[in-house]
Parts: sequence; C-alpha cells; structure tokens
Amino acid sequence: MSQVPEELYYTKEHEWIRVEGDSIVIGITDHAQDALTDIVYIELPEADQNFEDMGEFAIVESVKSASPIFAPLSGAIVEVNEALEDAPELMNEDPYGKGWIVRMKLDNPEAVSGLMSAADYKEEIGE
Repeated sequence: MSQVPEELYYTKEHEWIRVEGDSIVIGITDHAQDALTDIVYIELPEADQNFEDMGEFAIVESVKSASPIFAPLSGAIVEVNEALEDAPELMNEDPYGKGWIVRMKLDNPEAVSGLMSAADYKEEIGE
C-alpha cells in the first residue's frame, strides 16, 4: 500500500500538494515514484515561471520511462528544489519530504479546495 498523507491534496496525475501559507509545495506521490521505479533525472523549471492549470512544468525520467509533471493549478514557481539536480533519487527515497519539486504561488489560492483529498486519491489508485 502506498503512503497517502491525510493532510495533503492530490491530482489524478499523481502529484501531491501541501499548502504552506500563501503558497503550495508540489511533488509526486509515493504511488507515482513506486510505479516509475528508480528515478535518474528531473528536468526542473526556472523560478519565476508562470504556468496555467495543468501546464507541464517538469519531466521526471526513470529507468522505465519519462513522465511529465503538471501544475495542479495556475500560478508562478517561486522556488525549485535544486537538490534534485544532483540527487533525483530523493523523489524515490522521501517523496513527501526531501523529494518535493517546486513551491508555487497560486493565482487563486481558494482553488486548492477543488483538488482530491487523501480518501479520493486512495480510491483513484485502488487502495
């Protein structure tokens, strides 16, 4: 069974979202990192880039495949987890902690309430 922390929000594309003040932190779920297997590279966005809802902002490469990562909501990237450039495996080892990908300031912070809850995500992945 995958770890699905209750306090986070989720997307059907297997991203998790943690609200921190007026910004959100985005990463890939435990389920996603398990399906990808060993992550070997991530193409990160630049800080200060704007993305629309469901805009592709990163690509994660594993030994199995390359997968796009999408912005769950529209906003601007305010911080990028630079540690992933040298250690992309952090997404496998600690997907909800050190493996976070970006911090984003949302155009509409209230839109977070439209994302999936932990219970919804568990149902989505069949757990």
